[in-house]
Amino acid sequence: MSKRTALITGASRGLGFALARELARRGWRLVINARDSEALEAAREELAKWTDVIAVPGDVTEAEHRLELSRAAQGAGGLDAVINNAGMLGPSPQPELLDYPLNVLEDVYLANAVAPLGVLQAVRDALKPGARVINVTSDAAREPYEGWGGYGSSKAALEQLSNVLAAERPDLRVYRVDPGDMRTRMHQEAFPGEDISDRPLPETSVGGFMELLEGSYESGRYAARESFTATDG
Repeated sequence: MSKRTALITGASRGLGFALARELARRGWRLVINARDSEALEAAREELAKWTDVIAVPGDVTEAEHRLELSRAAQGAGGLDAVINNAGMLGPSPQPELLDYPLNVLEDVYLANAVAPLGVLQAVRDALKPGARVINVTSDAAREPYEGWGGYGSSKAALEQLSNVLAAERPDLRVYRVDPGDMRTRMHQEAFPGEDISDRPLPETSVGGFMELLEGSYESGRYAARESFTATDG
């Protein structure tokens, strides 16, 4: 079997790095992204113990950086998977909607909905037949949690973009994946001053992602820590 290649955004820490590490251990070639170049290089050095890694630091909300990712994907021989993991929480603590600064809301939508689509547009010619697309979502996309209106609605937009993409491109497998609550920096920022040590580490969600990446599941919405039946088409 030829070596498979995945592009992972936001791969320097948290869920993105946990996924990258598991894929590296399984022999996948990686193209990884993050805004913090030093943290990304540290991640690359560790992942390179197991596989070939191309690190491309930058911000996925910027069109020029997305072109850099496209060039890296082409240089790696094409992509078997794209994992849109990079995202933005918004203000911390999170405000209610009537107090939400609209200029910040625009940034949240840009990072969480527009940029993932932009990444896919940029790498479309590098996608191999049957490539997997994973857009990382959240239960906040569906549940009316107070204070989560900005982040949650941006993820709801990402879910519908994913749903329509799956309809338009049946040759791809397009997954919206809810990883569940995790003990990450973003989650801590969502609950400043609170103890989140009871939340599971990102590694507890990795198995579900791997099942989608290496299995034959239909496009749809999945929860990474639940038995796999797509919740809708």
